[in-house]
Amino acid sequence: MLEAKGITKKYGSLQVLKGIDLSIQKKEVVSIVGASGAGKSTLLHIIGTLDKPDTGTVSLNGQNLVQLQGNSLAQFRNKHIGFIFQFHNLLPEFTALENVCIPGYLGKYDPKKVEARAKELLNLLGLKDRYDHQPARMSGGEQQRTAVARALINSPTIIFADEPSGNLDSRNAEELHHLFFRLRDELDQTFVIVTHNEELATMADRKVEMKDGRISL
Repeated sequence: MLEAKGITKKYGSLQVLKGIDLSIQKKEVVSIVGASGAGKSTLLHIIGTLDKPDTGTVSLNGQNLVQLQGNSLAQFRNKHIGFIFQFHNLLPEFTALENVCIPGYLGKYDPKKVEARAKELLNLLGLKDRYDHQPARMSGGEQQRTAVARALINSPTIIFADEPSGNLDSRNAEELHHLFFRLRDELDQTFVIVTHNEELATMADRKVEMKDGRISL
């Protein structure tokens, strides 16, 4: 489904990625692990279209992502890619329901359908009583589950998560980890997760280890 070939990336004189080949299949949960500075987040940002490689190609269901630019890239990302970050990045002035709806509104989908879908997802994630709560009135785990709902709102082809449980206590982290697999099973969702959490990495269908800008075989 997703294919990355020959990915390199340099920042100044620092060669961060040194030729990465990676393939992701539909409904896979893949963890990317490695020491700090190994290039994990850089790789995630490139295959998630948040950054461009110096060389190499990234394709999703046959679409060359490296060639997309401007509005075409923004529209493709909004429709096909979801993101979950360590710090949930919810907008503090909006409610949980509004935060989840935002990508749908940006994608110019029917507002009534977007809101109905957002409620379905919040219900699925155990947040039925939090529609009208702003982030400050929710626990860390509730905020992160709201961020997961936001990533799912446009039914993306793939979701990229960068240290999604890194800011959670052990109980909420464990719940979030199991949630990813439930969403894979119930919604046929695909996840690529950068993590330092060994439990989550081991739970994944496949663990990819990076070392010094390369995938360690």
